Amino acid sequence: MAQDKAKGKPAGELPSRAQLVHYIETSETPVDKRELVRAFGLKGAQRAWLKDMLRELEDEGRVERGEKRTWQAVGALPEVTVIEVKDRDADGELLGRPASWRRAAEPPRIFIQPERGGHPTLEPGMRVLARLKREPDGTYDARTIRVLGGPAKRVLGIIEPGGVLRPTDKRAKGEFVLRKGDLGDAQVGEFVLCRIKPSHKRAGGGPTEVLVEERLGHVDSPRAISLIAIHEHDIPTDFPDQAIDQANQAKAVSPAGRTDLRDTPLITIDGADAKDFDDAVFAQPDTAEDNPDGYRIIVAIADVAHYVRSGSALDKTAYQRGNSVYFPDRVVPMLPEGLSNGWCSLRPHEDRGCLAVEMRIDRDGHFKGKHRFMRAIMRSSARLTYEQVQAAKDGQWSDITGPLLEPVIEPLYGAFHALMRNRQQRGTLDLDLPEKQVVVNDKGEVTGIESRERLDAHRLIEEFMIAANVAAAQTLERKQAACMYRVHTPPDEDKVDALRETLKTYGINLAKDRSASQEAFGRVLEQVKGRAEAPMLNELILRCQSQAYYSPDNEGHFGLALDRYAHFTSPIRRYADLLVHRSLIDALGLGEDGLRPGEAEQFDEIGEHISVTERRAQKAEFDAIDRFTAAFLKEHVGAQFQGRVGGVTRFGLFVTLSETGADGLVPINTLPNDFYKHDASTHRLIGERWGRVYRLGDKVRVRLTEADPITGGIVLEMVEVIATASGEKPEDEPVTPGGPGKGPRRHAARTGKTARAADKKNKAASKKAKKTGGPPPSTQPAAKKTPSKAAKSQSAGSQGAASQGAGDKPKARSAKPKKTGKAPRKPNAKPKT
Repeated sequence: MAQDKAKGKPAGELPSRAQLVHYIETSETPVDKRELVRAFGLKGAQRAWLKDMLRELEDEGRVERGEKRTWQAVGALPEVTVIEVKDRDADGELLGRPASWRRAAEPPRIFIQPERGGHPTLEPGMRVLARLKREPDGTYDARTIRVLGGPAKRVLGIIEPGGVLRPTDKRAKGEFVLRKGDLGDAQVGEFVLCRIKPSHKRAGGGPTEVLVEERLGHVDSPRAISLIAIHEHDIPTDFPDQAIDQANQAKAVSPAGRTDLRDTPLITIDGADAKDFDDAVFAQPDTAEDNPDGYRIIVAIADVAHYVRSGSALDKTAYQRGNSVYFPDRVVPMLPEGLSNGWCSLRPHEDRGCLAVEMRIDRDGHFKGKHRFMRAIMRSSARLTYEQVQAAKDGQWSDITGPLLEPVIEPLYGAFHALMRNRQQRGTLDLDLPEKQVVVNDKGEVTGIESRERLDAHRLIEEFMIAANVAAAQTLERKQAACMYRVHTPPDEDKVDALRETLKTYGINLAKDRSASQEAFGRVLEQVKGRAEAPMLNELILRCQSQAYYSPDNEGHFGLALDRYAHFTSPIRRYADLLVHRSLIDALGLGEDGLRPGEAEQFDEIGEHISVTERRAQKAEFDAIDRFTAAFLKEHVGAQFQGRVGGVTRFGLFVTLSETGADGLVPINTLPNDFYKHDASTHRLIGERWGRVYRLGDKVRVRLTEADPITGGIVLEMVEVIATASGEKPEDEPVTPGGPGKGPRRHAARTGKTARAADKKNKAASKKAKKTGGPPPSTQPAAKKTPSKAAKSQSAGSQGAASQGAGDKPKARSAKPKKTGKAPRKPNAKPKT
């Protein structure tokens, strides 16, 4: 006899509470009351007892209701549900996740059965309607019923009072609301990742309902800013356990079979805040008679291919990420820190495996002979920063750099100057763009925004890396081996034509060939050096360029003026470089850890994938910097700043602030009273009423009215134009609604100083007329001459004096609207025609 007592429990044999829970928990599918009645042989009044017992168990949290009046184990899944294909496990089985999971705990594991013949293979990211079967260990087997498509749309936002979700993406349209049951345990002020619920409402038929899928932390947390970018762009942050295990099991390389470079004084040169050092450099004068004043240089790169074998768990997660992502307060690495900051980091005075290339260059930086690639073991002589190296070169050496100056640093600069001569002869695209650096403290709070100084030490490392990258591409071509090229094609002709027209307004000519060459762009960049608008014009030339990408097909690199180029120097943070390392290992017989069979044939697909992940990372980094900048400027709302108009659109002006490099929008409806037309060809906003013009490159003073760290949006208000794009000082005009401009009505407006002054004058005259009994000024007759057709045709370029008598003064427009019975037009509303 069961000892349980429940309301209305009848006499006789009944299942215990434990038996009921066990039956429900071990069932392959959710069970309804009729199944429980049959399973335990319940009759009559016992059914009412069962109903009460199930409610008690639900209240105690031991079972829960499923769909269609069923009961299931806590956290169990319905028999038929929508799941997302997430990934493959180590055995290649597809894993899924419930699409509507809202609990804090991890969802149960779902193994998706292979598709039947004739059906398309499922891939991560797809959504399917599946029938689930629960296994005794709590996992599920899923059989696809129907493929629903790609992943459901999500929205990231902040929960505000009243169940409103405020999206972090400023491009998100419409309103989003959270019903009480869709909040889970999330609270007001939290960042949450939400799924948009299915809806049959028409467009514009009310707010969109969403449900909380993941909680990310509170809005007041300084580190939440980069989390927004990470989740908005679906950047993976967690490594699979297998990948972590492989990284933790890594050991030092054996010197056996490797070239010993431990006595070569290789050094690493990186930023002061760098934690991984994946490249080291060395140079010395070439003593060969056939190379007077030439150099022998070595670039050594961490031997990542030794640790990340093709097809391993580490390789799969590196491929998925494609590259590391860098934020002001954190790094999302491509490889676990055990490798990226450990065995694959060329720490000073520690033995490390490397893949090195030795190159010979002549006095003008041209290659001499073949390059020698080697798997080696090295020991970095020093970990130096760019600032330390530059200071030593400039005569301000320290205890660390002093002993290295003559034997190591001076030869590096000698080889650098030779490589720079080669660069200048090639005619590369040398854009001078200030790099904005957001400075954060240990708490993740923004303490400042600085322009990163570009030193010769930075250029030195850049030139050494370019040389090594070219050597890798040349070697793979010579060996007819697979190569993942870094491709940068010439700019689109239409973009070049548009840029050419814009440059004309600054008195600069861009050569009019089919597509401008690197030399043509170089001449333009030389002309703008030292000019106030130089940063803006450099930015325009950058926007004109095509976007670089990865491909096994070589099309050259336009920006660097190179016939062939590959990425070889950063396999810690770029998957493309790892592929180049593996191909070199195969082509040169440097080991058994090169490309796996058939991998070279997949380079097309891999190139597309890593090009996408690179753009994803760039977008996430830019968005995060915008948000950090807005967080810094939030405390300065109301302050005035100088800047330049860096973009002109139909909805307003984008102004780059000189002090911080922040970009903010001056909405068109906040510009002085007028209806503005956008002239895309000349990058101008032109006022139809007063003729006021805002141009790309205008130096302006603006007022900060809004800075939103959540969206990264910065809104500005125009105060004044300090100087036009061409450097001319504008006439002394107040930038206020109704102010005079430079259009055909300028003379009319200035007859009474301004339109408002003229209106004030008319009102004063009207009062005087009333006192004297005369007609008001607006009704006083004025002698007019009717101009002839010839006179009209002669006055086509003017709308002022030619349409009036020779002795008449044009009338100033009254600021007071006429009483027409219609609603007054908004200040920036387009006049009806």
